Amino acid sequence: MAGGKVREGIGAGPSAMTDPILKPAGSADVLADIQDGCFALDDQWRFTYLNAAAERIMGRKAAELLGKTNFEPAEIDLANPFYRVYFESKLSGEPVTFTAYSEIYRVWLEVHGYPRAGGYTVLFRDVTTERAAHLAALERARQRGAEEGINRRLFETSIDLILVVDRKGSFIRVSPSARAILGYDAEDMVGHSAAEFLYPEDLESTRNEMRHARRGRIMRNFTCRYVHKEGRVVPLAWTGVWSEPEQQHFFIGRDMTERIAAEERLRHSQRLESIGQLTGGIAHDFNNLLGIIIGNLELLQGAGGQDPRTAEHLGEILEAAQRGAELTSRLLAFARRQQLRPERANINALATGTAKLLARVLGENVRFELDLASELWPARVDAAQLEAAITNLATNARDAMPRGGTLTLKTANFPVDDAYAESHADVTAGDYVLIEVCDTGTGIPSDVQAHIFEPFFSTKEAGRGSGLGLSMVYGFIKQSGGHVTVYSELGRGTSFRLYLPRDTAAATESPATAPAQVRGGSETILVVEDNAKLRAVAARQLRELGYAVVEAADSDGAFAALERERIDLLLTDIMMPGKLNGPELARAALARTPHLKVVFASGYPDTPASEDWLTPGAKLLTKPYRKDHLARALREVLD
Repeated sequence: MAGGKVREGIGAGPSAMTDPILKPAGSADVLADIQDGCFALDDQWRFTYLNAAAERIMGRKAAELLGKTNFEPAEIDLANPFYRVYFESKLSGEPVTFTAYSEIYRVWLEVHGYPRAGGYTVLFRDVTTERAAHLAALERARQRGAEEGINRRLFETSIDLILVVDRKGSFIRVSPSARAILGYDAEDMVGHSAAEFLYPEDLESTRNEMRHARRGRIMRNFTCRYVHKEGRVVPLAWTGVWSEPEQQHFFIGRDMTERIAAEERLRHSQRLESIGQLTGGIAHDFNNLLGIIIGNLELLQGAGGQDPRTAEHLGEILEAAQRGAELTSRLLAFARRQQLRPERANINALATGTAKLLARVLGENVRFELDLASELWPARVDAAQLEAAITNLATNARDAMPRGGTLTLKTANFPVDDAYAESHADVTAGDYVLIEVCDTGTGIPSDVQAHIFEPFFSTKEAGRGSGLGLSMVYGFIKQSGGHVTVYSELGRGTSFRLYLPRDTAAATESPATAPAQVRGGSETILVVEDNAKLRAVAARQLRELGYAVVEAADSDGAFAALERERIDLLLTDIMMPGKLNGPELARAALARTPHLKVVFASGYPDTPASEDWLTPGAKLLTKPYRKDHLARALREVLD
């Protein structure tokens, strides 16, 4: 593709590049003939379309890619621009456009990504020739004595670093942008060798690039690092040309610091998401095991006849199982799979209420302060989970101040603009309510900060904490549509900032309702659960409550039962093997049996945070559930 002629129209820029996978008449023929690359992926990262130009650039045939994935989220290749366009489109939900040099294909690519229902589409074109032409035009303008015209204006106003270098590597001219990028004034660099400013490890590779340029290769694209005046390393992506008549190199360098930092944040976010998927799966399986244990323990307790010693043992085992359920709840919080009850919340009132609890938790040697903003926006959040998150952060802050200190809880309105969102890949622009928990403790080392939100990671001594506290906070805030950041300096303290979406809906009041009494009934319940042991426990619990019970392992068995006899209520797992999952089974069953009531159960609800996706009037039980929770849910729906 390098050096190929680019056709006008679809490759001419963002305004002309519309999503081709809308399939207008004859679009396949048009896309097959253009010189702009085009491919489409579904929501499972599988290729659904590649045109000939995409095959040529990627070096792969459509026949070997269609229906397969060439992208692995756990192994992000930052040298591949198609990872960037896919992840940024996925995270923002908006089209993404950028120009980047590809180390893989050795060309400059202009890339446009378009998220769409069920996947995304990418269009890209080789702009190497245009960039070379731009540099050549600058050189010709300079040769024609036009430095006082276009050349000078471009040179003086460029945000990129522009260098004119002689064949020995000494600077002849340096653009004013050097101060913003490297901390040096241009006149401090002119006359000096580039070797004085280059990162030592990149010196030889840069010399090789310059040698190649002088041997006839007009266009050179490479990366190398310079050293800032303050001592930090600045990564730069360079485009360069060699002028034989002038015996000079002409380079344009783009500062890649923010780009690399954004990619690292994206990599970290994707790594946490991958870990979350793993921990969520473990929590699901463990919840099923706990459901069997807790259910059988309650059945044994209800049977009676035990001596006091046996009854005591049963109670201790049940209490331990409940603690296990709390741990899986934290795993689900990190995996963003817990069941949240988001509602309009007054964050200042919640912070004030939480402060009363924190005053007792923190101890006498920690001073607690509240700094609450006036006219704070309401937020939409699960208030109980937010209280738990703040308490978790405050407890960690206390442990970081063994000799005492100050803990401050702040609130503020925080509008996030496009510039902030662009530099933080996992947040979108909009209005947020900020909750900040600040301490004056020991601080967190930079190498530890990269891991603090990972489950089971802890710097505390063995036996102190589960290592799930911060991962729970992270997962809860992300599932709530928010954003988490941490700022820390050794010896000066740490600040955790929680950003929650502003609730813009009109305020409403819900009437308080008393909890339903624990009682059974005589209706017929159809239990659909693929785990045979868990299904047997639920059936025994229901029979003890007086219900008639019919059991099924999947949707096929459920439909057979509905054909045989009258069923009053369907109790079904959400995630099931077979043709239909729980919600799909419920909708199909209601189409046949309109009077049917529904209760869902799940230990791993792969669903949105709200319950709007459920069948209207249905209830949701989170595994592992207690017998009284099951009884109340059934009566609430049946009555």
